[in-house]
Amino acid sequence: MTGYIPTLEQIDELHRKIAPSKAAYELVHTHCVIVATIGCQIVRRQNALFTRRCTLPKDAEVPPTAGVTGGHVPPRLLDEHLVLIGGLLHDIGTYRVFKHDGSDGEPLKFSKKRYILHGLKGYEYLLDEGVDESIAQFARNHTGVGLTQQMVIAQNLPLPPVDYMPVNLEQEIVMVADKYNSKSIPPKFLTAQAYAKRAERYGEANKRRWLDLVDQYGVPDVPALAARFRMRMI
Repeated sequence: MTGYIPTLEQIDELHRKIAPSKAAYELVHTHCVIVATIGCQIVRRQNALFTRRCTLPKDAEVPPTAGVTGGHVPPRLLDEHLVLIGGLLHDIGTYRVFKHDGSDGEPLKFSKKRYILHGLKGYEYLLDEGVDESIAQFARNHTGVGLTQQMVIAQNLPLPPVDYMPVNLEQEIVMVADKYNSKSIPPKFLTAQAYAKRAERYGEANKRRWLDLVDQYGVPDVPALAARFRMRMI
């Protein structure tokens, strides 16, 4: 470990330091809170499946855990605190890809051309602020359902041609949780099937990877989350 693991107070300071306006902070920070919430729910479900694997029959159904249904037993217990921190910081780079950032009172708008850079921008910002690599990677490795070097090259993306894939289960869970909430203006929640339609735009293999992730990690209660955060759902 070469950097620090931020506390919740330090995470909020990291957001406020880079946010160009109150409106930008509220949009991005709220999204990160939602993703951290969903990520922790998924972790609790996975850990419940793991701890019950020896006490229940192999084909027994496990009641929903933290609002999450389905899923399969993970290979190990998962670190909920790590997912909380990673979820709260994963999208911090989006502050640097606004076309209109709200600083002059104009409506927020992301730059479509530069948006793909937000993961790398967040990763670089967190490292510059002294945050440990293990945390900064949550920003770098959450875009879509993971970007491989081949995808970067094939799609001619404005990124260094390397892999941007989760390197552990905690990063993968944050990546999955991120897909259930969109920072569109106004923001909204997406069901697993709604995101599958988005994933299909980038090919059948991309859609299949998303559906495989849903199968592994289960499905959160999206209607309940939408009601809790007072957002629409598609």
